[in-house]
Amino acid sequence: MAAEAGLHNAPQAGPHNALIDLPGIRVGHHTVVGDGYLTGSTVVLAPAGGMTASVDVRGGGPATHETDLLAPSASVERIHALVLTGGSAFGLVTCTGVMNELALAGVGVPVGPTAAEVVPIVPGAALLDLGRGGDFNARPTLRFGALALRAAQHQDPEPGLGAAQQSPQLGSIGAGTGAVTCYLKGGIGTASVVLPGVGTVAAIVAVNAAGSPIDNRTGELLGAHLLLPADGQPPAVSAAAVDALRQATAPRPGRIGFAAEKDQPNTLGHTTLVVVGTDAILTKAQCAKMAGVAQNGLARALNPVHTAFDGDVVFGVSTGTAEAPDILGFHQITVAAADVVTRSIVRALLAATGVTTADGIWPSYSDVISSAGKG
Repeated sequence: MAAEAGLHNAPQAGPHNALIDLPGIRVGHHTVVGDGYLTGSTVVLAPAGGMTASVDVRGGGPATHETDLLAPSASVERIHALVLTGGSAFGLVTCTGVMNELALAGVGVPVGPTAAEVVPIVPGAALLDLGRGGDFNARPTLRFGALALRAAQHQDPEPGLGAAQQSPQLGSIGAGTGAVTCYLKGGIGTASVVLPGVGTVAAIVAVNAAGSPIDNRTGELLGAHLLLPADGQPPAVSAAAVDALRQATAPRPGRIGFAAEKDQPNTLGHTTLVVVGTDAILTKAQCAKMAGVAQNGLARALNPVHTAFDGDVVFGVSTGTAEAPDILGFHQITVAAADVVTRSIVRALLAATGVTTADGIWPSYSDVISSAGKG
């Protein structure tokens, strides 16, 4: 069968190597830097008619919105958008901003006799980047959600048209603007893979983890071995760079939750957020399983992961524009889901831009390696 043959093919990324390789999905970001801000929001807009979705939460400190509706036993079958955002629990207001905009367009679950009486289903999750721009009160608002949604709506979802000329945005943007991963700058990453005879699997992540993404022996990114040619290659790591990376990621005094503690390591401002999806037809239960297996992608790229100081959340979605997989095809989808998550995390770290604010200095992985080479 086609799915069985696909097991023996070298994996290939989709045309954009991004979540937008799933037909109909669009992604928009709103980013604010300066005047105390270092934060943003990202919206994943579903195709017309919505998409099937579920969720897997593993972190000990999640900040989420409408995730109970994603349980396979819940009555709502399809959602209209997903939100990833900074701002911790404060940032969840961006979900309402997206809901307001979609409702104005008549998108949502009908709850009344007129077309305007709808409730958009917009689950979301937030990471903790509070204060990283220098002002604890400079955080996402309703407007962040509305603007990120508008950015998504302006993408052309049809392959071969506008979106085909667009490169997916990576690095320190949207929900990844204030992200930090073990004292290195985090950010947004995305990746995809085409499974012949099965469908496309893709992910987007906002990586802001407590755990380290570095192999402390070699200085290499833990997930780099899963990169495809379309992802590019990480820079070579010299012996000097290994030492520099060890120093850059070593525990240090800093912000603990909402208070500066000079004798405590910085641990609480974290969480990695993920949307992983496929164009294959999946049930909510299958989306939940895909999200659960995709959590392995975090574990391959970050160590430790799912800690009490993280709020790690993986949303699993199906656009349903391809065929329903057989059992082997579904197995391939779940395995690929973990791989695209790992690749997305690595791509986020490679694309991130180092930043200095009143709250701290966070170099990127590439910054540290480059500086060590010059030394």
